[in-house]
Amino acid sequence: MEIIAVLLAVAGLGVGYGGNMYVEKRKNAANEDKAAKELSKAKKDADKLLQTAREDASRIAEEARKDEKTRRNELKDLENRLIQRESTLDRKLDELDKRTEKLRRGEDEVEQLKNEIRDIRGKQQEKLEKIAKLDKKEAAEKLMQMTERDIRGDLTGLVAKLQNEAKDSAEEQAGLIIATAMERMASEVTAERTVTSVKLEDEEMKGRIIGKEGRNIQALQRATGVDIMVDDTPGYIVLSSFDPVRREVARIALELLLKDGRVHPGRIEEVVEKAQKQVEKDVVRAGEDAAREVGVIGIPKEILHLLGELRYRTSYGQNVLKHSTEMAHIAGIIAEEIGADVKTAKYSALVHDLGKALTHKMEGKHHHISGEMLRKYGAPEAVALAAEQHHDDVEATSVEALIVRVCDAISASRPGARNISAENFVERMKDLENIANSFTGIEKSYAISAGREVRVFVRPHQVDDLTAIRLARDIATKIESSMNYPGTIKVNVIRETRAIEFAK
Repeated sequence: MEIIAVLLAVAGLGVGYGGNMYVEKRKNAANEDKAAKELSKAKKDADKLLQTAREDASRIAEEARKDEKTRRNELKDLENRLIQRESTLDRKLDELDKRTEKLRRGEDEVEQLKNEIRDIRGKQQEKLEKIAKLDKKEAAEKLMQMTERDIRGDLTGLVAKLQNEAKDSAEEQAGLIIATAMERMASEVTAERTVTSVKLEDEEMKGRIIGKEGRNIQALQRATGVDIMVDDTPGYIVLSSFDPVRREVARIALELLLKDGRVHPGRIEEVVEKAQKQVEKDVVRAGEDAAREVGVIGIPKEILHLLGELRYRTSYGQNVLKHSTEMAHIAGIIAEEIGADVKTAKYSALVHDLGKALTHKMEGKHHHISGEMLRKYGAPEAVALAAEQHHDDVEATSVEALIVRVCDAISASRPGARNISAENFVERMKDLENIANSFTGIEKSYAISAGREVRVFVRPHQVDDLTAIRLARDIATKIESSMNYPGTIKVNVIRETRAIEFAK
């Protein structure tokens, strides 16, 4: 049984193997048929692609041949055009060479003709000189004389006519221009006084100002050079001086002392020094404001400082700084009307009285000092000349100088603008101080009491007591010989020695 089972198993295996082999052969045969079909189809597709590629290559080659032929034709055309242009250019160059040669021959002929004409002219001139017995220069002079003689009468008549017409219209035009300037420019006219009042809040402050045995008021008068009148007006202290700068310093110092309440000689000197610095700042500010008001820029600082000092100066009772700014406005208007330099005219008018800030320090007329200071501090020469020439003792050399003269007359001639008696008083006070300052050893001097007293402070290391006595007599003698004045003038020479040391 076991053997039969084994045999059946082997038989089953054989049958199974044979079946499998048969199935495998059928599959392989089917695959081969399919592969043959695919290969046949692939060959057909390859043949089609090859045919298409051959056709495309043939078409592209044909197009390339056509493009090449077209380009060759274009290059040939271009070559032909270049050949034509080259031939044309060669032909033009030949023509230009021929013209150049022709022009050269013409120039030679022209130069030859010029030489012949020169020779002919020279021969004719020699013949004319022999005939007229005159050379070329003499003939020209004679011809000019004849021409001048012929037309002189006509020119004289024409000039006279023009002069008469100018005279007839000049006065009317000048009046119109000046009236227009005065109409467009108006300013207040005020007369300066020689006294300043300081109001007191408390009447008892007068006693402090006077001090024990009057030492406070004496120290204040000595430091400022101003007469201080305490008892004349109730509720006020009156400051009297011809110099407005001193009055302003004294006013500021007195107000500071009254506000502080501490009044003694040491404090007075300190406050006066502070007031002087304050006035110095006001001077600088006044100069800058005046220049800004009239529209003149670029003025040196030194000139602005002197210009600011004019705020405290008067001319016949007229404030000099206001007078100068008013003149600058009028000068600008007139210069614009007649076509002159507006900036130079305004600049010159503004600084024309600059010397009045220094007349108490320097000898000479104020307009000469103005020109000197303007040149010293770098102002334009045209401005210095116009300022220097604004009075008749110096001849005016420019239109701007004449404008400054006219404006000075316009500003000064307004009704009430000036006070002759006040100006004479101020001049006499300045003369008194200048006489005292002319001696050696003088530290400072003040004309006070309306010119009835000159208070002179000397340097103690240069002037001893005996020299001080002689100096007072010499000053009085010089005042008597050089000035006219009513009454008497007291010369008070003060010699003071101070010894100062500090405990540390």
